Amino acid sequence: MTGLNLPLPPEVEMIYLDNGATSFPKPQEVYEQMDRFYRRAGVNPGRSGFDLCLEAGSMLDETRALLCEFFGGADPNRLVFGYNSTDALNLAIWGIISPGDHIVTTRLEHNAVLRPLWKLEQMGCPVDWVDFDDSGYVDPREIAKRLRNDTRAVVMNHASNVVGTVQDAAAVGRACRERGVVFILDASQSAGMIPVKIDELCADIVCFTGHKSLMGPMGIGGMYVREGIDIRHTRAGGTGVNSIQRNHLDEYPYRMEYGTPNLPGVAGLNAGVKWVNKIGLGAIHEHEMALWKILRDGLAEIEGVAMYCAGDISGGGRISVLSFNVDGLEAANTGTMLDVDHDIACRTGLHCTPMVHERLGTDKIHGAARFGIGPFNNEEQIKKVIEAVAEIAEGQRRRR
Repeated sequence: MTGLNLPLPPEVEMIYLDNGATSFPKPQEVYEQMDRFYRRAGVNPGRSGFDLCLEAGSMLDETRALLCEFFGGADPNRLVFGYNSTDALNLAIWGIISPGDHIVTTRLEHNAVLRPLWKLEQMGCPVDWVDFDDSGYVDPREIAKRLRNDTRAVVMNHASNVVGTVQDAAAVGRACRERGVVFILDASQSAGMIPVKIDELCADIVCFTGHKSLMGPMGIGGMYVREGIDIRHTRAGGTGVNSIQRNHLDEYPYRMEYGTPNLPGVAGLNAGVKWVNKIGLGAIHEHEMALWKILRDGLAEIEGVAMYCAGDISGGGRISVLSFNVDGLEAANTGTMLDVDHDIACRTGLHCTPMVHERLGTDKIHGAARFGIGPFNNEEQIKKVIEAVAEIAEGQRRRR
């Protein structure tokens, strides 16, 4: 049996396995705090001195401190809020890279990284794309080999949203630190699932989103920026502080924040992170990976099912997403059958990671189906999922 036994809300009638995209359901505390706080103090924080404004500002400050500690940071003011990881990654990439700078990244990246880097490459910034092996891992030594005198930054995915492998970010970070290269870590999938401590990973900028394993709502995320790293302004606007100044403020967090913040999102993220801390990262990850192993072993027994980089987990270095295909079926059709016939939700397609699917060869069949296990899933659900995939595969064999 697996470790957690979290009750599902009665509203959730299907088996939800798209937690790699967005965690669902959220802990009850998240819904309650968003509703309660927004009704009580849903005003613009930091713009006036009346009591509700101060209460709203206190929620921002408390959540900064909470996340700063969560990521092992030293200064809560360097915890910057944004919309999500994509927003934070774009602020970091465009604010660090200058024309002609060399960049190193991997072929495991999400379009949140790929598209800004492809654009920079078109603008004259050389980019090295480091491949991953057949097990889904990037060799940190290969990244270190690509570092040059003109290398400005390494941008890397901490945990793959397609094959679930966790990269040795600490080894990459040490190589970057030795060469004075900025290390930007995309923790979209890892934050809230495994420890992400900025000093232990030798990261300079950690970008995160709230709506995945941090159990918060959509529309809130951000980054932690290490002391000594300054990101150029690529936006400007109101901060509610020192409004007479014509240039956007240089001090953090205002340096990277613009306009009215997503206060309901911050309140929900506050509750989500507290819930993760209460349950424990280790307990959550152990539960999810136990279910992942049941799922992986069950699918391995089904004729005509192919999984990708779903190897042994005894050494760790993995999160609870699993991508697969049924022989002869488009991934989208597999997903439709799971949804319509079995009330199972999963993600299908290229998962915003075209280079991963090119490497796996699944780009030619329009990607793969992906299960993303979350803390509210249980063993009974996983067994039903295995039975459903077996039924789909058997039906496909009969049609051939």
